[in-house]
Amino acid sequence: MNRKLRIGALVSVVALLGLSLWLLVPDSQPEVEPSASSALTVNVVGLDKQAWPQTVEATGPITAWQEVIVSPETGGLRIADLLVDVGASVKRGQVLARLADDSVRMELRKQEATLAQARVALEQAASNLKRAKVVGDSGALSEQQLEEYRINEATARASLSSAQADVGSTRLKLAQTRILAPDDGFVSSKSAVLGNVVNAGSELFRLVRKSRIEWRPELDARQLGLVRIGQSADVVLPGGTQVQGEVRQVGPTLSEKTGRAIVYVSLPTDSAARSGMFASGTITLGTKSAATLPQSAIVPRDGRSYVFAVDARGKVSSQAVDTGRTQGDRVEILTPIEEKTRIVASGGAFLSENAQVTVAGQRQAKATP
Repeated sequence: MNRKLRIGALVSVVALLGLSLWLLVPDSQPEVEPSASSALTVNVVGLDKQAWPQTVEATGPITAWQEVIVSPETGGLRIADLLVDVGASVKRGQVLARLADDSVRMELRKQEATLAQARVALEQAASNLKRAKVVGDSGALSEQQLEEYRINEATARASLSSAQADVGSTRLKLAQTRILAPDDGFVSSKSAVLGNVVNAGSELFRLVRKSRIEWRPELDARQLGLVRIGQSADVVLPGGTQVQGEVRQVGPTLSEKTGRAIVYVSLPTDSAARSGMFASGTITLGTKSAATLPQSAIVPRDGRSYVFAVDARGKVSSQAVDTGRTQGDRVEILTPIEEKTRIVASGGAFLSENAQVTVAGQRQAKATP
């Protein structure tokens, strides 16, 4: 019984102490300002206007500036010697191949002999005509006989001219047994086979004239209107190597099928570009002002690009933007944004609409109740 009285008295004391503490607590608690740790701390940036090169992207093949087909001008002769191979650099007039010329030399000797006979025949006819004229003055020869001597002399003179022409033709044929390079360049292909009997006009070699190659991308009408002769181009080869070229010519017409035109871009002769490659590249059209932001400030969501703006109270709001050119780690913003707008520089992917943030280097504004 005494134990129960002691427990009851202890409970009463604890209850009185709790009531006293409750009476000491004020009716209302003061508003506690959120700590800086309750909001994400971010860095902000503004739009930065820079003069950026305006470019046009395109793709197209790399081809020879001009190709030269080397063919024999005479036929029926065997290829006796091949002096160059594919890839060889050649100079104008250099001997590329030789045809067997034994038969042509024999023909030339025959023609020269015929020429010599024609000269002798002309001398004899001229001498006869001279004597006939002397005798004719004395009346010993009729006018008809004199005319025959004149005709014989003219016929012999014509035969001499014909023989001279035959000799000239044969000498030309002999010279044509040496296949010469028509211009400087390098050998891009060879179809000549040693020992083969060639026909006049059949292709033996193909040269890239002046060793010049060019990139030929296709552009639509809108892009074509921006391209000018002399503009620079950066061409990316299949291996990743970059080559700088220059616009040589702009196609004057557009294809009726594709609605696009070819732009001719000259490339350095000592570059790694090779005819037959397919390359991509950009043509620099000039400089144009660009409002830019760091790449980290762009947040991709649902197929669109967004930026987060921070207002004076430290709250963020998202804004969809259209992006344009890129250069390094900066992106061109095409959507109009006020210059004084503060944009979250990075970490936007962790923000939601109207989220409270702390701007680095500034005291956070008091949160709105």
